[in-house]
Amino acid sequence: MTAAVRRPPGVVAARSGAAAGLLLLLVALLLVPATPASAHAVLVSSSPAASAVVPEAPAQVVITFSESVRKVPGKVRVIAPDGSRADRGEPTFQGGEVTIPVDPSGARGTYLVSYRVISADSHPVSGAFTYSVGAPSEPPTDTGSENRANPVTENAVKVAKYAGYVGLLLLVGPALVLAALWPRRLSRRGPGRLAWAGLGVLAAATLAELWLQVPYTNGGGLFDVTGSGFGAVLGSSYGTTHLVRLGLLAAAAFLLRPLFAGPVGRTDGIILAVLGGAALFTWPLAGHPAASPAPAVSVVVDAVHLGGMAVWLGGLVMLAVFLLRRADERELDAILPIWSRWAALAVAALLLAGTVQGLIEVATPKALVDTTYGRLLLAKIVLFALVIGVAAYSRALVRRRVAAGRPGAMRRAVIAELVITAVVLGLSATLVQTTPARTATGDVAGAPTGYFSTTLSSPIYSLQVELDPAESGNNSMHLYAYDKANRPQPVQEWKVTAALPSAGIEAITVPLLPLSDNHATGEVNLPARGDWQFRFTVRTSDIDQATVTATVPIK
Repeated sequence: MTAAVRRPPGVVAARSGAAAGLLLLLVALLLVPATPASAHAVLVSSSPAASAVVPEAPAQVVITFSESVRKVPGKVRVIAPDGSRADRGEPTFQGGEVTIPVDPSGARGTYLVSYRVISADSHPVSGAFTYSVGAPSEPPTDTGSENRANPVTENAVKVAKYAGYVGLLLLVGPALVLAALWPRRLSRRGPGRLAWAGLGVLAAATLAELWLQVPYTNGGGLFDVTGSGFGAVLGSSYGTTHLVRLGLLAAAAFLLRPLFAGPVGRTDGIILAVLGGAALFTWPLAGHPAASPAPAVSVVVDAVHLGGMAVWLGGLVMLAVFLLRRADERELDAILPIWSRWAALAVAALLLAGTVQGLIEVATPKALVDTTYGRLLLAKIVLFALVIGVAAYSRALVRRRVAAGRPGAMRRAVIAELVITAVVLGLSATLVQTTPARTATGDVAGAPTGYFSTTLSSPIYSLQVELDPAESGNNSMHLYAYDKANRPQPVQEWKVTAALPSAGIEAITVPLLPLSDNHATGEVNLPARGDWQFRFTVRTSDIDQATVTATVPIK
C-alpha cells in the first residue's frame, strides 16, 4: 500500500481558490441568460420606404434590419410634420423587424422616423429617414430624443478595450515565461508584480466595459447609467461573456500566486492553460465574430488571433524588461532559440487567423477600400508587415547566435516591435467598435440607387411593393398589405409572378415567406434588364382575393 502524498498547503489553497472562482463562473452562467447571436444589423428596408410619398397616412411604420435587433427604450420615434409625436404606444420587435404604430389620421407632409437599436454583436445602430403623406414638406426635427452617439462615451469604450488587450498581454507574458523559460537563480518578484498589474488592468477594463455598455447603447454620457439599463446589459450575451471572463480570472488568480513564487506542477500548469484558453473566447463571443456569417469559424480564429498576440507581445515585454537585462549570456543562449520558435508559431497563428477573419469580415475587395473598417484593416496590415520585418531581424540575430552576446541590439529590436504593435493594438480596439465591411457595404438607411417602391390598390386592399435594388440579378422583395382604412390587412395567401415579354421570358414565380400577418418577403433573380411585368395575387379570406399588377423598370 502506498502512502498518501501530502500536498503543500499553498497548492491546496490555490486549487481550492480556483474551484471557488469556477463556482462563481458557473453561477454567472446559470443566472445570466444569453441572447441569440446574429450579424451586425443594418437597416435594409422600411414601409413606407425612405423618401417615399404615400397617398394616405399609414397605421404603422415597419423598419426591417438585416438581422435581429433589441430595443433601446424611448429611442424609436416617428415625428409628425408639426414636430409632435406621431407614434402611438411601444414598438414591437420581432427578429429584425420593428413595427411602430402611428396615428392613421395624421396630417399631410413629411414625417421623420428616428431609431436607435442594439444589434446582436452589442453595438448600437442608429439612424433616421423621412417619408411623406400626400406631398413633401419641410422635414421636422426630433428634439425630444438624441440618437447620435456620445463621442466621449465612444472613445471611453475604445480606451477600455485597449486597456483590456494590454492587461491580457501583461498577464500572459509573465505567466508563460515564468512557467517555462525563467532561470531559477533570478527573482520572480518583478515579473510577478507585472503579471498582477496585468490581471488588475484586465479585470478593471472588463468592469469598465460592462459599465460603459449602458450609456454606449443608450447614447448617453459616461454616468448616464440606470439600474434597469445595467440589468439589461447583464442580461445580454455581452454581459454574460464579461461575467464569465471575470469568473475565469478569479479562478486563475489562485493558481497564479504559487507560479509567481516558484515552479508549479504539471497539473496546475494544464489547469492554467485551460482557464486562459477559455478566457480568450470571451472576446469574440462578445463582438463581431459571434455575429458573422460563419460564427463557429470566426469565434475560433479570433480567439487564436488574440492568443497569438498575447503570447508574442507578452513574451516581448518579458524579454525587453527582464530577461535581456538580467539573464547572463549562457542563459540567453538557452532561452532565445526557444523563444524564437514560440514567436514564430505565434506570428504564424496571427497571420493565418487574421487572414481568415479578414476574408469573413470584409467579404469583397471593393469593401477593403470603400469602408472605414476596410481602411483600418489595411493600415493594420501595413504596420503588421513592418513589425514582422523587425521580428525577422531579431530572429536573424538569434540564428547567428549573436543575440546573447549583444543583448543591447536585441533589446532595441524588441522595443521597436513593441512600439509598433502598440499602435496595432490601438487599431484593433477601434476595429472592434467599427461596423464590419461586409455589412457596411449593405447599409441602406436611405433609399438606395435603383430602389423601387409603389403602392397598388384593389377593391379589398392596398399593397405596398418594394424591390431592392431593382437591377438585373438577385433582388429582395417586401410586400405590405393594408385595408381601405389603411390598417394592416391580414393575408392568408400571397402569390407573385414576374415576366419580361419583350425578351421572351415567361412568368417566374417568386417564393414568399410571410414575416407577419400583413408582411411577406422573397428573393427573385431577374436575369435581364427591361420593363418587367409583376402580378400580385393576395387572398385575405376564404373567398376574398384580388390581383394587382405593376411594371417595374429593371436596370
